Amino acid sequence: MSSGTGAIPVLARRPAAAPTATTASVSAHRQAARWYLAFAAFAGVVFAASGQPVQRTWGAWAAVGYGLAALIVLLWGSRGRGTALVVAIVGALAAPLTWQVTFGGSMSKADEDSLKVVARSGVLLLRHGTPYLPADQISHSLQYNPYEPAMAIFGLPAAVGLHGAAGNPRLWMGVTAAVVLAAAFRLAKPGTALRSTAVAFGSPVLALPLTQGLTDLPVLALLSLTLAGTAGCPPQRRARLIAGIALGAACAMKATAWPALPVIAAMLAARDGARAATRFVVTAGIAATALVAVTAPASVAAPGALFENTVLFPLGMARYQTEADSPLPGHLLAVTGAAGRWAAIGLLCAAGVAMVASLVVRPPADIRAAAWRLALTLALVFAVAPASRWGYFVYPAALLGFVWMTSSPAAAVEPGVHVGAEQQPLG
Repeated sequence: MSSGTGAIPVLARRPAAAPTATTASVSAHRQAARWYLAFAAFAGVVFAASGQPVQRTWGAWAAVGYGLAALIVLLWGSRGRGTALVVAIVGALAAPLTWQVTFGGSMSKADEDSLKVVARSGVLLLRHGTPYLPADQISHSLQYNPYEPAMAIFGLPAAVGLHGAAGNPRLWMGVTAAVVLAAAFRLAKPGTALRSTAVAFGSPVLALPLTQGLTDLPVLALLSLTLAGTAGCPPQRRARLIAGIALGAACAMKATAWPALPVIAAMLAARDGARAATRFVVTAGIAATALVAVTAPASVAAPGALFENTVLFPLGMARYQTEADSPLPGHLLAVTGAAGRWAAIGLLCAAGVAMVASLVVRPPADIRAAAWRLALTLALVFAVAPASRWGYFVYPAALLGFVWMTSSPAAAVEPGVHVGAEQQPLG
């Protein structure tokens, strides 16, 4: 079309076309397939390399489940993602747990020791007002209870007479973790809580510990809720209160949650000011103290048994040593004798000092940085602790996974599935 002036018309350059829905869908289901294949490979390694019956059983079932989930996504694309998630959960969680219930007699060895400790702690709490045996009544390492007092809550159903699955601490730990984690996802990214929780429990990060009967899932869920509640800048008062209570509850269950307190407090102080950090620490401290007082009232007057079980035993300084075995540096040092044990304790203290120094020199600026700092700190602590095991590394994996799943509008809430930009990201 001529302009009437003889000038050559210039065509406006069109912006690059956005990816079509079909292209995005193909990319998403391919990403999902890659995740499921990676999960299947991990499960295969667990099956081939583990010497524990429960882990080998999980590896066999999970490898098949994840492999089928990947195949479903590849064949049916976005239409098959829901079905693939169900298949993954069945293979990685439902099937191995059912297998254990059916053939539990041949499998409940060292894999179930932690659950037995929790169940016994509930009985002791009801009878004696404390979940700990005094040192002069302990004749075997499995009679120690290395957990903080609030962990005994999960042993109460069996203590009051429930039998079978209803009395198994694993059930109540799993249910509690699912509810708390769903609340964390709902707080961090509304609209994705149910699917995100299903994805988390279908992944090896949570499916393997739950199947194995480890006690870490409620603590991990509470730590995730802490991250979600302190992510806002500044966080809402209600969310920060929830976060403080959640961290206090986690600290009252397991010492593995303790490093989160200084890390989150340092982040809040740097981002929101000292007053916000102080309120958070006070809230967490009150929650932890109240739970400890309720779940170990007798220990308030006689704290010796609590100290023996939760401090001396994990450090390898009690009369009997833990039967947990791992090739981690701290454990390898501790088993060499008294000198090696003190060397491991020294490394553990050095790791704590390094963490505090890093928080003073360069505090994390936001919740993502805090999660990374916490994950690295925990990984270092677990590596040098005298009584540690590979299973503890689920903490860094789970915390970073939670932040990744809730980090931005483009972050996946399940392998290969992206949420809309209208939802609020974590932080």
